[in-house]
Amino acid sequence: MLKLISKAQKGNDKAFLELFQQYEQDIYRMAFIYVKNESDALDVVQETAYRSFKSIKNLKEPKYFKTWLMRIAISCALDILRKRKNVVPLKPEFDNHVAGIVNEDIISGITLKDLIEGLQEEEKSVILLRFYQGMTLKEISVVLEIPLGTVKTILYRSLTKLRNSLKGDEANER
Repeated sequence: MLKLISKAQKGNDKAFLELFQQYEQDIYRMAFIYVKNESDALDVVQETAYRSFKSIKNLKEPKYFKTWLMRIAISCALDILRKRKNVVPLKPEFDNHVAGIVNEDIISGITLKDLIEGLQEEEKSVILLRFYQGMTLKEISVVLEIPLGTVKTILYRSLTKLRNSLKGDEANER
């Protein structure tokens, strides 16, 4: 793989394409968790491909290629979310509710995805990278460009929030 990265850094388009395709699904899954729809997730993948192709010559540590790609993908996803915040919807969307269901007990069911959505952006990023991408704390530190100790603090704070949210829901069910 390091040979492919070296070729890509020297301008070999085929080598870059082969490298990118190895991680394309991971990038899509990460993007989808952030932006919550297929169209925007595909935009993130496309923008990540463009930005990474444009700047692969600047990659200093080839062994962190995947980490570098994920950092670009997260940055692209957050850019889309920022743009989306500037758009004012004309009418509210009910994307999580199925039309015709009246029973409030069914609607109030909370999934892990819903719980993760309640976290702050940095907490969400750490949880997703750790448990959905299987990255080590050190790799997360590199991707998010924050100290290792901060990553640990954010991870434990996030897990505590998730546990407390779950406990709160269990108490409501009784």
